[in-house]
Amino acid sequence: MPTYYLKSNQDYRDPIFKLNSEQDNNVLQEATIKHYDDCYWDYLFAWCNTDNLALHYGYWNQADSYNHHQALLNKNQIIYETAAIKSTDKVLDAGCGIGGSSIWMAREHQNQITGITISDKQISYANKHAQKHQVAELVTFENSDFCQTPYEDESFDVVWALESSCHALNKADFINEAYRLLRKGGRLVVCDAFILQREFNAEQWQTVVTFFNGWAVPNLCDREEFSQLITNCGFKDINISDISNQNLPSATHMYKVAKRLYPVQKLSQWLGLRSKAQTANYQAGFAQHNFFHDRLAEYCIFTATK
Repeated sequence: MPTYYLKSNQDYRDPIFKLNSEQDNNVLQEATIKHYDDCYWDYLFAWCNTDNLALHYGYWNQADSYNHHQALLNKNQIIYETAAIKSTDKVLDAGCGIGGSSIWMAREHQNQITGITISDKQISYANKHAQKHQVAELVTFENSDFCQTPYEDESFDVVWALESSCHALNKADFINEAYRLLRKGGRLVVCDAFILQREFNAEQWQTVVTFFNGWAVPNLCDREEFSQLITNCGFKDINISDISNQNLPSATHMYKVAKRLYPVQKLSQWLGLRSKAQTANYQAGFAQHNFFHDRLAEYCIFTATK
């Protein structure tokens, strides 16, 4: 049987999208924008709502085992606590999506937030949601690549990346930019998936490809590799919290939602009402279940101090 290999971030040319140049990185960014722009209403209908605005997995406490909405909000709180963020901290939400975490921090903790995304539509949505939640004076949403931002050195106390750093072709570019932007003593917090193996059989490889393509993810680091990138950049006090078990119920929930929506997906696709990005997103809903439940990847929170 054939064996398939996933390259490490040290050779960060992507095996899925075949990216290896600045020009091709622009193709990846276009795919990312297309994914989130096309799937905005899909996420609101099938995953989140206008209260949590969460384009991420939940954190499932035992008490919240039947409450998907609360689990999504829990994720913000556990990251906030793990990174020891204070209400006086100025936060960069790197890859802010439609503003969910930024609005939550402003609403619940009165932080001043700058949220960045490469999608103009997401900025428009986020601003409207901030107005609705009455936190527009605390949050600013701007179009910027989190690997190369326009902000001055040492502009923030916290750089927050919730399921966004995975979109960077070279994770070191994101980490180096975060280090530049943080004040001395500032914290980086990254919550994301991390690969557990680099050799796959054909069935596993199909899961990996569908997961990556469905969500415009070029590659993933393993935890040791990511930790080394953070260390090489100069960060100290690196801590890793493995919350894979608290993440699995979200993976199961997404799988069940995808199964329920199968007739709608097939009919809409047959009628030509679904874009390629929407269909790939739907298919990723199945693949991600095996991706996490078969332990091809783990789910962790990294924190580090400048």
